[in-house]
Amino acid sequence: MARRFILLLVLAVCLSGSASGQRDHPRGRSIDAESHPIKHAEEQQTQYWVDKAQAKLLSKLAEQPSATTNKAKNVILFLGDGMSVHTVTATRNLLGDSAEQVYFEGFPYTGLSKTYCVNRQVADSACTATAYLGGVKANYGTIGVNANVSRYSCDGAANEEDQVHSIAQWAQAAGKDAGLVTTARVTHASPAGVYAHIADRNWENDWEVANRECDPEQTIDIARQLVEQPVGQQLKVILGGGRKNFIDATVNDEEGYPGQRTDGRHLIRSWLDQKKEANVSAKYVWSRKGLRLVDLENTDYLLGLFANDHLPYNGDRDRKRSQLADPSLSELTEAAIKVLSRNDKGFFLFVEGARIDMAHHDTFAKRSLEDTAEFARAVQKARELTSEDDTLIVVTADHAHVMSINGYPYRDQEITGLAQLADDNLPYTILSYANGPGYYSAYNRAEGRALLKEKLVADSDYQYPTLAPLDAETHGGDDVAVYASGPYAQYFSGNYEQSNIPALMARAAGIGPYA
Repeated sequence: MARRFILLLVLAVCLSGSASGQRDHPRGRSIDAESHPIKHAEEQQTQYWVDKAQAKLLSKLAEQPSATTNKAKNVILFLGDGMSVHTVTATRNLLGDSAEQVYFEGFPYTGLSKTYCVNRQVADSACTATAYLGGVKANYGTIGVNANVSRYSCDGAANEEDQVHSIAQWAQAAGKDAGLVTTARVTHASPAGVYAHIADRNWENDWEVANRECDPEQTIDIARQLVEQPVGQQLKVILGGGRKNFIDATVNDEEGYPGQRTDGRHLIRSWLDQKKEANVSAKYVWSRKGLRLVDLENTDYLLGLFANDHLPYNGDRDRKRSQLADPSLSELTEAAIKVLSRNDKGFFLFVEGARIDMAHHDTFAKRSLEDTAEFARAVQKARELTSEDDTLIVVTADHAHVMSINGYPYRDQEITGLAQLADDNLPYTILSYANGPGYYSAYNRAEGRALLKEKLVADSDYQYPTLAPLDAETHGGDDVAVYASGPYAQYFSGNYEQSNIPALMARAAGIGPYA
């Protein structure tokens, strides 16, 4: 009797463990009964994976003796704004399959950087720009100043001891040229880190400064700093959006949109007048057509403002058929490199894929992945136009986002589609967010969770579901990846502070205080 009791007890424990395991890894129920065949038959064979590992090992062994210790003549920093590791992973699927590789993932060295601000666990694009461009961590919302400066301090950026100088300035001081490319306004938080010192990232024009009860003639806005202060004045290439911050509200731009300035300044004309007075070749363009007409090999300075606000999402260029009017990030990158390559001493270039982040904030997951794919094409274009022997390319993100990849979708399912059925017999999306405006697209008080269909989530305007309702999805506090190729790329492996990145780049180039 005792023996029978023990056997029953053991059986109960086993069954309990089995049930617990099912709860830990719920399989869910398939939305459809169709079979999902193995996409790549060779993956069923053990030897396939053995050979793949052997190939990777051989490539690693080949890298060791060839780790480049030449001085980097050129440095290009690619910043995928909000490009979390999850975003890169999901983009692989968008490109065709989970086994795909986003271009820069093939770079020989990869690391992780810590993205927090001095006063926030989860960072924004301002304090992070100060870190990865200037080497100093700062307070949330501030650009180009250290943590002694609090946000909204009217005179906070005036103290030179608290100003943080960027790697662009270090490059200029060494006789190199510098430039920036972005799909955001050129006065937005990330590109502003190249040239500005400001206590609030929103002070892109004089009206914004006055709106916080500061004196615009004392607290110089970001657009004026770009045109009137030394680092901005010396930038050989400035390509992006944001015309509204350079012209007065009484003036319309080339496409009929009004400016936002209230001080009567026309900073585009000021920029052109400066270059004319300096007797240098300078071109201002506002359209893709205008850019294509520029003789890049004979242009000293290039200013391109291609939108009143931000440039369009890359996927929307196709959907709205605006490719002829709106340049892509890869096209802007190519133009910048051609202008900057004229300097025999080399250059520093900052390139931002800004709308990866903006799509996430609206929980437009598909748009974010499309912009990540275009960002990767820009990196590839830069690598093709330069040599690994003398050009260091670093690819990273400023911060993460709260998008996750969940469920147990089949290998051949599109990453932007639906996973299995949940316990309420309704499907859920493979991609979802911890918070944001997508809360309302998948849930309402009267009916609970909505019945989602593939056709609905296939729409680029679909806002992916979130756990908590917010007007805009927040950033994530995760570490972000850093990918490097070229001279001293080996410096970028491991885990380190985001503020180490410009030091490593400067050491590779022999410029700035880290030479």
